[in-house]
Amino acid sequence: MNKTLYDFFTTDHRRIEDILDRATAVEGEIDHDLYHQFRTGLLKHIKMEEKVLFPAAQKANGGNPLPLAAKLRLDHGALTSLMVVPPDPGVLRVIRHILELHDELEEKQGGMYEACESLTEGDIAFLLEQLKNVTEVPVHPFNRAEYALEATKRAVIRAGFDYDAIAGE
Repeated sequence: MNKTLYDFFTTDHRRIEDILDRATAVEGEIDHDLYHQFRTGLLKHIKMEEKVLFPAAQKANGGNPLPLAAKLRLDHGALTSLMVVPPDPGVLRVIRHILELHDELEEKQGGMYEACESLTEGDIAFLLEQLKNVTEVPVHPFNRAEYALEATKRAVIRAGFDYDAIAGE
């Protein structure tokens, strides 16, 4: 099977993870320029999946969503909400935890990327062109209000994760 889409998305995973690692390389400090790149990179990656990849696979699957799509969308909601609040150590632990498990669902053998690749193999060139044209998602300054963190925690819980336990709170 062709692995063009798989390679495209997994390479982007590693790029985004590398930016996060560099942004948080010094314990207790955050490189805010790099963290901004991480935020915009992650949100663009989610946009590529939600607006291009998942719909194309669903269309090729007779209009039926792929079984993993619902879980991945909940994860995307949680990750997006985590981009709203300031990146303290607990938030960063939750982000890393969700990304690790989320990426595994997409990358593992028989995972979402393989399923999408298989279903859309006749449209790979067209999809790659669409993916390359996806624009960045604009981000606002962090929302430091307590209600923003509470909303983030609810999104993380909806995705099946225990925010407080992961964050160490």
